[in-house]
Amino acid sequence: CQATYKVLVLGDSNVGKTCIVHRYCDEKYYDTYISTIGIDFKQKIIYLDGTPVKMQIWDTAGQERFRTLTTAYYRGAMGILLMYDVTSLDSFNSLPYWLQNIKENASPDVVKVLAGNKCDSEHQRTVDSEIGQKIAENFDMPFYEVSCKQDVNIEQAFLTLARLIRDQRSKQGALMDSGQVEEE
Repeated sequence: CQATYKVLVLGDSNVGKTCIVHRYCDEKYYDTYISTIGIDFKQKIIYLDGTPVKMQIWDTAGQERFRTLTTAYYRGAMGILLMYDVTSLDSFNSLPYWLQNIKENASPDVVKVLAGNKCDSEHQRTVDSEIGQKIAENFDMPFYEVSCKQDVNIEQAFLTLARLIRDQRSKQGALMDSGQVEEE
């Protein structure tokens, strides 16, 4: 009986959410943009210190018309990979919206990792690495610049998320055992 970690990938449309899920789960990169309609999910078994964990990764549509749909999918989410595109200042400027949305809809103990995608496109970059790092620090999130195209930091971002989820769960378990938390 292995643990299942539900992870949501959030961010504006066209930041690379579907791409990162395919790269991580299938080890494939697709150069064409396919808009996600609603929600899709993939699974991958990973090993954390020898223990198998099933990562259930939910790819959500970033378009405005699907934003209400995604709120139901926050239920049970243990981790969130919040993405923006380093070549799109608009996607970076939407991060406060997504962080507020997470605050309103996700469990208060959900763990988050911030990922700036398309770091391979240096000549088109509009968001400096330091700015991404700063917002990550402000919201107490680990930060990675990733590239789906060149497979940079994808594994590390998801592994960090998995470790944070595991640590959060063991902390909650310790609180339950000590009687400090009442079960819902």
